[in-house]
Amino acid sequence: MDYDVVIVGAGPAGLAAAIRLKQLCDREKRELSVCVVEKGAEVGSHILSGNVFEPRSLTELFPDWKKQGAPVEIPVSEDKFWLLSSKHAIPLPSPFRNHGNYVISLSQLVRWLGTKAEELGVEIYPGFSASEVLYDDNRVVGIATNDMGIAKNGCKKSTFQKGMELRGRLTLLAEGCRGYLSEEVIRKYQLRKQSGAQHQTYALGIKEVWEVEESKHRPGFVLHTVGWPLNTKTYGGSFLYHMANRQVAVGLVVALDYQNPYLSPYEEYQRFKQHPSIRPMLEGGKVVQYGARTLNEGGFQSIPKTVFPGGALIGCSAGFVNVPKIKGAHTAMKSGLLAAETAFEQLSKGSEPAKLDSYWERLQNSWIWDELNAARNIRPAFHYGLLPGLAVSAFEHYISKGKLPYTLKHGRPDHLSTEVSKKHKPIDYPKPDGVISFDLLTSLYRSNTNHEHDQPSHLLLRDPSIPEKVNLIDYAGLESRYCPARVYEYIPDENEKLTLQINAQNCLHCKACDIKDPPQNIKWTTPEGAGGPGYSIM
Repeated sequence: MDYDVVIVGAGPAGLAAAIRLKQLCDREKRELSVCVVEKGAEVGSHILSGNVFEPRSLTELFPDWKKQGAPVEIPVSEDKFWLLSSKHAIPLPSPFRNHGNYVISLSQLVRWLGTKAEELGVEIYPGFSASEVLYDDNRVVGIATNDMGIAKNGCKKSTFQKGMELRGRLTLLAEGCRGYLSEEVIRKYQLRKQSGAQHQTYALGIKEVWEVEESKHRPGFVLHTVGWPLNTKTYGGSFLYHMANRQVAVGLVVALDYQNPYLSPYEEYQRFKQHPSIRPMLEGGKVVQYGARTLNEGGFQSIPKTVFPGGALIGCSAGFVNVPKIKGAHTAMKSGLLAAETAFEQLSKGSEPAKLDSYWERLQNSWIWDELNAARNIRPAFHYGLLPGLAVSAFEHYISKGKLPYTLKHGRPDHLSTEVSKKHKPIDYPKPDGVISFDLLTSLYRSNTNHEHDQPSHLLLRDPSIPEKVNLIDYAGLESRYCPARVYEYIPDENEKLTLQINAQNCLHCKACDIKDPPQNIKWTTPEGAGGPGYSIM
């Protein structure tokens, strides 16, 4: 199937790009064919984010978004920031400046954007995993989707369907953080080397949506915390956002450059909810949905060149999250708009092959670049610890405004930051009470995740012996703890020897394993389309 533009990923960036292309077609009386391929069963079903939403890019896309009924309805009413100890909460000045922003469900907004895209003539194919980049003479010419109906043993089942080739004059990769095809393209064309960027750094976000008692619901209330339960060497923080309909988004973000292999982000989140200043906000309520996803934290220093022969990276595939703001949807959407405007301009010229080189220039001249540049030193400052990081952040935010004549560098890549287990003691996490804290399988059920069981595992081991020979011995089997879905378990065999079992059907597509595994032995690949979580309000 041939298109003018093929977009991989129906998230904020991909849909913003698709919509802008069709808007320009309507305005200029031209016709371009645009398709979006999405691995989730529905548009929005794989979208997870905080989310306090800055509507700047949405306003560019739809100036009358309120009139059109966008699900962006709850303005921030209070904006709090606490430093937590194990028993106390110390109020600090909030650096987030969230007034004028909105508390939303990003999965609901993306679903609305999908409807708007289809109204404009964009073809969206949910339930199809883009598994292969198509090349012609070193140029990207589209993507291919997975074959479906392959059994675990590799044989074709009666339901077998051959994957599709979707060829485009231009291809935009909008897969989100650690995108499968995006990472391939970044390596193939050495896009980080081309831009002089450092490696990307990541965090894992654990999130629940609660339904709380009416008396405890404060629509628009926003709270961020740092400190406990994480130690001073581990970067991260929590959030609590009051949405509509008595719903509250609660979560913990843990940077994946943590050192202690015994640390479990999931269990740290369960501990956080038991804090004496947090638990009362949730008591009497119930969890509606659970999920997890990695996010980019490298910021300005880690942006690769976003243009390659035949296409471009947009959104979190490139990494435009503003870590101090804890926001990335607005920058993702803006990058999609810039790429779409460049693509329309180039395709309208009619010259082949179409090039997107000027998209890179537009990015550097946009407010995305200014915003990320101003915030560039805040995340790396926390490599020196919590208090030094807070001090540098306050100076950069309130005094220098990001204009100091130096740029801090990131430390080692996340997988190399993990220390061997003999340097640490196991962490004794409390048992869940079933009221505020929960066991992992109970939470996993709330994610609505599902995969066809009889299919080859999409989680590959480059060397099947490494888990038992390296990870179990040197790192105490850390994959059983960093995974927020119990995909990885060490279980005894018939000789009572511990061996790694991979429960691929549990996978939330968070990508933590692809990032954190110390020997980089785990490779996350795309499973059959429509598998994975089924988020509706995340």
